[in-house]
Amino acid sequence: MASFNKVILAGNLTRDPELRYTPKGTAIAKLALAVNRKWTGEDGQTREEVTYVDIDAFGKQAEVISQYLRKGGGLLLEGRLRLDQWDDKQTGQKRSRLGVVLESFTFIGGRPEGAGSGPAAPPASVPGRVTGNRPAASAPAPADAEGGPPDDDDVPF
Repeated sequence: MASFNKVILAGNLTRDPELRYTPKGTAIAKLALAVNRKWTGEDGQTREEVTYVDIDAFGKQAEVISQYLRKGGGLLLEGRLRLDQWDDKQTGQKRSRLGVVLESFTFIGGRPEGAGSGPAAPPASVPGRVTGNRPAASAPAPADAEGGPPDDDDVPF
């Protein structure tokens, strides 16, 4: 049986991205995205449901997201579901969490309030696939989805 694991989400960050580096220099950004759904119930009342999704981004994408996005910033992303499982150290019980591994993204919406300092955000039409100088300790960038390295013309700055 064939399987397919693809997620497309649009929402706003619930907190600033947390950027860290592995010992080999690979960037990892942890984000939380709020995705809203509005509908009208049978009684005519407008209702809203919010789903919070944990997102992991890697490499240059993690660095770009951490540089340009803050809490409240809009993000359209494509990724895949991943189930993390572990044993709780305090209770000894098995725990699990369903999250998304980011594969590509686009900035959406305007700059959130209070984001006046720092670098200017790239235009909303710039995809998350970027190139550019990496820190010396960083791992090589993976090839993009089309099979080859991205062009230098795709750099958003």
